Amino acid sequence: MSEAVIRSAHSASTSPGLLASLDPLLREWLPRQRWFAGKGRPVTGFSLVSATEVLPLNSRLGLLHLLVRAHQPLVPTQSAPAHPADCYQLLLGVRETLPPRLAPALIGHPTQGPLAGLTVYEALHDPRPADVLLEALRKQAHIGELRFERDLAQEIRGDLVPRLVTAEQSNSSLVYGDTFILKLLRRIVPGVNPDLELPLALAREGCARVPAPAGWMLAELADDPVGMGEPGDPYVLGVLQPFLQGATDGWDLALRELAKGEDFGGAARALGRATAEVHTALARALPEVTMGRAQMELLVEGMTERLTAAVQTVPSLLPYAPGLRSAFDALADLAGEGRTWTAQRIHGDLHLGQCLRSPSGNWSLIDFEGEPSKPLAERRLPQPTARDVAGMLRSFDYAAHSLRAAGTQGSAVPGWADACRAAYCSGYAEAGGRDPRTDPVLLRAYETDKAIYEVVYEARHRPDWLPVPMAAVRRLSLPEPS
Repeated sequence: MSEAVIRSAHSASTSPGLLASLDPLLREWLPRQRWFAGKGRPVTGFSLVSATEVLPLNSRLGLLHLLVRAHQPLVPTQSAPAHPADCYQLLLGVRETLPPRLAPALIGHPTQGPLAGLTVYEALHDPRPADVLLEALRKQAHIGELRFERDLAQEIRGDLVPRLVTAEQSNSSLVYGDTFILKLLRRIVPGVNPDLELPLALAREGCARVPAPAGWMLAELADDPVGMGEPGDPYVLGVLQPFLQGATDGWDLALRELAKGEDFGGAARALGRATAEVHTALARALPEVTMGRAQMELLVEGMTERLTAAVQTVPSLLPYAPGLRSAFDALADLAGEGRTWTAQRIHGDLHLGQCLRSPSGNWSLIDFEGEPSKPLAERRLPQPTARDVAGMLRSFDYAAHSLRAAGTQGSAVPGWADACRAAYCSGYAEAGGRDPRTDPVLLRAYETDKAIYEVVYEARHRPDWLPVPMAAVRRLSLPEPS
């Protein structure tokens, strides 16, 4: 990329006809994307938040960066959202004709407006636009409303070959030469995103369990056209981190060992230590708070409301509802007796798929975005570390049942999940100084809340998998042994 391209801020194609020319193409293409959050509801229209020509559209290859709101009607059971429409980040390549190698990336051919007669496609499949993004990060470019920042302590070479990660994700990722991975967020909200905030904080603490950000992309808008934040709030668009070459996803690793009937206890114990190290570093880096009766009553109220809504969505939960509710009531009773808990920043969506193990056996934690469906302010609240622990315990349970749910041939290993759960908690205690099992009421409440969420998710999206969380529901609804 030339210096002129890096330093200039091209006036984006902000003519009224731009979005009109893309509208029919996006209505067809956007709902098919894995990261589109509004599946099952028609798109009724779009509104433009931001448009930037990263590469000019009058050149042989144009690159258009868009932030677009997709308007969709509410379904009858859905309450009005806090914001009127989801905002998505789109990177569109524009060519006269598309080379055969990019045919799978085709979005369409606009018939009107400034893009009429051209070909529009998903630019991340094309190495040239991918190179442009890395070069912009390397040179800390400002292009229109886009700002590219970096950690100068980490070298970013300009000759790294990009490739798009094709695995299904809720975002999109580019790997550069097995050296860096650029995670591009798709559903965009203004404000401090924990997927950048927490890894930066952990890097300052010297925590090696989380890859330190090497660069990040922001959008700085003069006002708040999305109506979701304060004027001037940055939009975090992407984070560049070191790529952990040869590392294995914790979920894939667990299933592989489970299918072979091999022990996973050592790996689970090491993962518990890694989790505790991250929690300890986060507690040093960011403020802790104390949760007393008032805070815990709100927490329990939210859990109880989710249970009530889940029973309405999945009636097969009804027989277990009283037992499940007792887990929340027990927590409220402890808070009423004057018990308090420490809350801090946590991962927020921890499971085996958010962990990578290197060939040497070291675990790393990734993807600190939290649950994307939750408001950003909620994702950034301090919470008890037991929530992360419960998420991982549920993940071991999921793995133990998933071979049958997925129709995969494998040997059943009696007690596999229980052994992993115990090993994980023991490892956590070794590094964190406290075993999560010493607070069984809090841990049970969080496990129960997570299992209820899983039941609703599977009922809606993967009915064949519903028996997996239902098995946990049956267990968690039973009275706790004294």
